[in-house]
Amino acid sequence: MRKKEIIAMLLAGGQGSRLGILTKHLAKPAIAFGGKYKIIDFPLSNCINSGIDTVGVLTQYQPLRLNSHIGIGIPWDLDKTFGGVTILPPYLTSKTGEWYSGTANAVYQNIGFIDYYSPEYVLILSGDHIYKMDYEMMLSAHKNKNADVSIAVLEVPYDEAHRFGIMNTNEEDRIIEFEEKPEKPKSNLASMGIYIFNWKSLKEALLKVNGVQQKLDFGKHVIPYMLENEKDIYAYKFKGFWKDVGTLQAYWEANMELIDLVPEFNLYEAFWKIYTKNEMQPPGYTSPNAYIERCIIGEGTEIYGQVYNSVIGSNVCIGENTVIRDSIIMSDATICDGCEINKCIISEESHIGNGVKMGIGDNIISKDYPNLYNTGITVIGEKATIPDNITIGKNCALYGTLLPEYFDEGELLSGDSLIEEEVEL
Repeated sequence: MRKKEIIAMLLAGGQGSRLGILTKHLAKPAIAFGGKYKIIDFPLSNCINSGIDTVGVLTQYQPLRLNSHIGIGIPWDLDKTFGGVTILPPYLTSKTGEWYSGTANAVYQNIGFIDYYSPEYVLILSGDHIYKMDYEMMLSAHKNKNADVSIAVLEVPYDEAHRFGIMNTNEEDRIIEFEEKPEKPKSNLASMGIYIFNWKSLKEALLKVNGVQQKLDFGKHVIPYMLENEKDIYAYKFKGFWKDVGTLQAYWEANMELIDLVPEFNLYEAFWKIYTKNEMQPPGYTSPNAYIERCIIGEGTEIYGQVYNSVIGSNVCIGENTVIRDSIIMSDATICDGCEINKCIISEESHIGNGVKMGIGDNIISKDYPNLYNTGITVIGEKATIPDNITIGKNCALYGTLLPEYFDEGELLSGDSLIEEEVEL
């Protein structure tokens, strides 16, 4: 019987609610990053660069564009006759059927898929982190330790360790205790949400724990169960760049770091390429009066104004006398003439009218969504339309086809939101 040594299960069903209106119609792993890529491109590229050619992508929330982006896996060389990439949404059987309720429950519901390949090892990944990692090296360490489970960990500052799942280890890197967001952490080894399991041990744990716990999760339930049952669990210390882009500030920062003179996370390394689905775009165009400084510019983009320290997607049009600073402009957006855009995220297919000023005024935290919009970033949702000559403050969220009469004297003050239709944030 044909079998695979290792397969990957990529968890890509999360809503990403902390990203506000960016994920209204879009799963978090499908959000644009770096002007060209989607967030899910990074773990998928890591897989193929690491020699892993069988990946199950577990989708749930707003999967349409994520599924379309992945397709049959051609950009990542994952279009295989045995293996390759497979989209795994929740499904009904003759007896049962339910939504995925937790990271481990999603894998539990796909035990049949994993058994089909009869792997010795299963790699569990999250679809919403930005990093480059050779999983083959982690697998080699897993084998050398004769481990049941290996958990990738990253050293974080002690004053931030309370935000993570923390692994306490002995001198051999064996995990002896797991603490979920401890008030007083005993170590600074934070779980990255990347696991290699012996499939036999994982399957046994899933079958035992799934019926006992609601919203079955790896960090909260499966790992503690295996610790209680004295399984051999080791930490794999990762030294490279890793970024959780789960908040608007983290997402904005990660994009801005790409345009550093010597970026810590380099998209241009030939030996570890990041692959993506490429749209057919014409060449870009920069007019004689345009000025660009420290930017990433996507294919097919036309620039007639000035752009500083920004990440611009493909097929974007930036009008004459428009000045953009410290912003993310996603693909197919149009910024008309005479605009001023400061520290904003403008989503795909948005249209910003002539003379719009955005990111202006005091840094007042959002009145309606203080947990989301609080760092000065103003966000425009996808396909939104902003009329001419409107002034918009900081920490604002705007969505929908917005008309001039929606704005009080042509202005939206800092901390206010204008969402044409009700949306869960």
